Amino acid sequence: LSSLAIEPQLPPPSPTRGRSKSRERKSLGPEQLRPLPESLEFDIRNILAMTDIKTHIGYARAWVRLALEKKVLSRHLRTLLSDAALLRQLYKRSAFVRCDDEVEQFLYHLLTLNAVDYFCFTNTYPTTKLPYRVVIFPSKKSSAATTSANVWIAISGSLGETQIINVPRHSLEFVFHHKTLGILTSFPCGRWLGRGIDDGSIERLLIGQLVPRTVDSEELVEACRTPPRTRSPSIQRPEVRPSDIQHMLGDCVNAIVKWHYRPSRDRDASSLTNLLCGENGLVKCLEQAFLCGFRSSRLFGRNFYLWDYFVRVKEQFEICLVEESVETVRGGGGGTSSSPPTSGSSPESPPQGTTSQLGGGGGVGGVAGVALSPVARQELSAVWHCYCHLMDEINNVKQTLGKDGRFQLFICLSLREHLLHRMLVPMACTRVTAEMYEEQSFLRKKGLLTFLRQILEPLDEFHIVLENSITQGIGSHC
Repeated sequence: LSSLAIEPQLPPPSPTRGRSKSRERKSLGPEQLRPLPESLEFDIRNILAMTDIKTHIGYARAWVRLALEKKVLSRHLRTLLSDAALLRQLYKRSAFVRCDDEVEQFLYHLLTLNAVDYFCFTNTYPTTKLPYRVVIFPSKKSSAATTSANVWIAISGSLGETQIINVPRHSLEFVFHHKTLGILTSFPCGRWLGRGIDDGSIERLLIGQLVPRTVDSEELVEACRTPPRTRSPSIQRPEVRPSDIQHMLGDCVNAIVKWHYRPSRDRDASSLTNLLCGENGLVKCLEQAFLCGFRSSRLFGRNFYLWDYFVRVKEQFEICLVEESVETVRGGGGGTSSSPPTSGSSPESPPQGTTSQLGGGGGVGGVAGVALSPVARQELSAVWHCYCHLMDEINNVKQTLGKDGRFQLFICLSLREHLLHRMLVPMACTRVTAEMYEEQSFLRKKGLLTFLRQILEPLDEFHIVLENSITQGIGSHC
């Protein structure tokens, strides 16, 4: 569903060029899409066509609600109030709408309403029939535009759903009329399902996203293309600058904090799920942060996923726990008794350099070459235990989840267990991080690591309750 329409058919081509034209129409590009009319006259005609409104005041209210929902109220009013002859005919000179300065300030204030998504028209007129436009993007490889199958769609919204709607043959765009369906959502995936393909997942959790009212034609065509990660594992993901990632993380954390300060009646679990796992949620932003400077490519074999890095960190932590237990049995103090605690003697303190290592010869008594106090050493050991326990729980829960699905599950569970910001510095100090990350990454650059830890720390104050669809039945144990 989209607010974009295909350009009208061109006149019948000449016989000598008919074949080439037919080929061109099979592919749908941004030059073939045009936005639906958003003019004042177009909206007024649609309002006057509503049969469940009987009075002029009712038509006016419906028009205001429609313009507000489409975010064109200020623009439409400016067009109306620019007709000086009409204003002189209907209003006195002292009227508000004939004071230029007041009207300009009024229209300027109305622009601020565009920052919020309103559904005042959709929710107020549930029995009104609306036109819904469907745009189909076929695959160029399979030539889906000429399929002989009986294709149909069924659309569900917050106020109802349609019956089976048959898609006209050889048609990439059509319009149907139906009683208002309410708020529509989409479930973007763009990933393969199957063993040995993509990340090996045969089950994915999809979070519903609101269908936008208006979409730029180039954005729509790009969104409906096969995503780069599904076309070939050799194609690099688009790089995002660290400053952009920091901005996205700040927005995500602020949204989650604001959600927890809402009244209890407005805090539903589904909205929190969207803030965590949605298209621009916390998991996606942290994925970009962990992908920054990640050495994923290999000469032989398939490329590394982030989950491969987390598994290797777990192995490093297990080695540290074994060394710690050996030290405990021997009665050794790990060298902490001879070195006084310093300002960096905390498992949450960032490393002093970019090449610090932990475990496997680095000892268990310190982080980044700094001796830890007994309390800090106990906290660090608790982080290792909780990290390894969550990894074991995730690996044992389901075999249908792929590597990216396991990464998403781990981030959500570590947030619930108040582990997310505490595990960053111990992870950054492992030898695995030095091997799999560039020096300018979030885990190896001191300033970026400090920012990542501090931006996530405020979430530690809240009791996070996750839906069962996210936790996969894993209870809280840490």
